[in-house]
Amino acid sequence: MSEKTFALKGDICYSKSPGELRILRRGYVLFRGGLCLGAFDSPPAEFGEITVKDYGDSLIIPGLVDLHTHAPQFVCRAKGLDRELLEWLESTAFPQEARYGELSYAEAAYKHFVADVVNGPNTRMCLFGTLHVPATKALMDMLEESGLVSFVGKVNMDRNAPAYLCESSAGESGDATVAWIKETLGRYRNVSPILTPRFIPSCSEELLGRLGSLQKGYALPVQSHLSENLSEIEWVKQLHPDCSCYGAVYDKYGLLPEGGRTIMAHCVHCPEEELRLLKDRDVFIAHCAQSNVNLSSGLVPLRSYLDRGMKVGLGSDVAGGYTTSILRAMADTIQMSKMYQCCGHPEEKPVTLKEVFHLATAGGGAFFGRVGRFERDYEFDAVVIDDSTYNPLIELSMEERLERAMYLSEGSHIVQKYVRGREIK
Repeated sequence: MSEKTFALKGDICYSKSPGELRILRRGYVLFRGGLCLGAFDSPPAEFGEITVKDYGDSLIIPGLVDLHTHAPQFVCRAKGLDRELLEWLESTAFPQEARYGELSYAEAAYKHFVADVVNGPNTRMCLFGTLHVPATKALMDMLEESGLVSFVGKVNMDRNAPAYLCESSAGESGDATVAWIKETLGRYRNVSPILTPRFIPSCSEELLGRLGSLQKGYALPVQSHLSENLSEIEWVKQLHPDCSCYGAVYDKYGLLPEGGRTIMAHCVHCPEEELRLLKDRDVFIAHCAQSNVNLSSGLVPLRSYLDRGMKVGLGSDVAGGYTTSILRAMADTIQMSKMYQCCGHPEEKPVTLKEVFHLATAGGGAFFGRVGRFERDYEFDAVVIDDSTYNPLIELSMEERLERAMYLSEGSHIVQKYVRGREIK
């Protein structure tokens, strides 16, 4: 028996390219078996009988993708944000993450995190857990049950961290990671493991080498932090004087595998050599505008990254950021891009609404494969937004409605979400 064909009807908007939106008023987006069949003014006869769900004048956009966030930090959002990165880690993030050694606490905290994301606009995420294997597996179980698609990392850190949040040796960290991989790889439909060295200062050379071997042996993707903060960059230089830049340390240990299998968060202060390396390795940059400002990391020359053809998506970076919503990350990205231009870089044209919508959908979605567009054979992720409550009395274009949704939408405006064709809200 052939699978049933479904359609959502409404005001459809998705990114054809960084500079082009495709808009269909009262259009139809069709899907079957979790894959998109395309967006149409009316359902083509070739698809036969179709079950239509009519959302009226609501906006229907692709699901949003969060390329970088810290699930255990969700409960300490909006705390200690008057500090810069390294001080904030010591005072706020690390003490919170240590609590996930107690499984009952981890389960209660992750329940709140997953519920928040389900009610928001994101359909896919790349997540840091903690170094605690039972807690990380509990997070993966909850995400699988939710229907959200995600990569989840057991964090590795065996040096330069508080004793209460530091693995005793590279061997212990590596062995725990191997056991976690064997238990979780292939276990889930929607959740996959990702190698997660926290950042270079927290991982010994032995541990980095072990993780590089695991990447090669299991062909797993990698996520970490890169060139986020000037103090951090100087620290890496002191620890690895043989490497010409921060990114070269990851590359030395095989943690920038070719083929777009790595996400590096932030990339605020990348020198020219580092940018060339990231481009050569097809590394995805997770741009975290809100966190970069909250933790005094700096403003990213995002326009130049896009002009170079770098792979870029957006990250919420909770709890350096204080909301999981990638709609909010879109707004922050535009604001910070404008600030970069006015703070001594007049030649840097700010990113546009069309561009940032692309980053939030197809740009970040590319890390997951064919994700982020309403085009044939893309995985069908969608968000339905009722924007009627903040569009009274004014006639708006679809692009203007998308812009307002970016700034004004909250969980209550999200009518429904679909991930791989399945309703999850």
